[in-house]
Amino acid sequence: MFRIGFGTDIHRLIEGRPLILGGVRVESDLGADGHSDADVLMHAAADAVLGSLALGDLGMHFPNDDERWRNAESSQFVNYAVGLIKEKGYSVANIDAVIDLEMPKLRPHIDSMRANLAAALEIDIDQVSVKAKTGEKVDAVGERRAVRAQAVVLIVKN
Repeated sequence: MFRIGFGTDIHRLIEGRPLILGGVRVESDLGADGHSDADVLMHAAADAVLGSLALGDLGMHFPNDDERWRNAESSQFVNYAVGLIKEKGYSVANIDAVIDLEMPKLRPHIDSMRANLAAALEIDIDQVSVKAKTGEKVDAVGERRAVRAQAVVLIVKN
């Protein structure tokens, strides 16, 4: 049996915060604002995994008003979601994700992001796709006010 999950996340970009995407610190004059490390790729992936079995969303499991999660590394959210689906006898078959960010260019970091996401999802890197798109100077992404990620995950019954 197969199940599909979809996840999305968006964070404002501000000065004075690091930009962490897929567990990779990306050099940038702007970083993502958030309670944890604000890693939109890991957040979207965790939401997709949770959604695949209707287990709620990231905010339900990791409320942003809980001090335990302040500046937390977001890969642990993915690890937690994977643990929940494993308890129900599922594993991740593959994930396809998109990061929307006007700049900087992410191509040099994509393979590291894929490797980090693969480790968090407990799958091989060839089961992980990460793409980067700009906002073409349109909307909050294009105006460099936000970073967004979306992910679709396929899980399979073991």
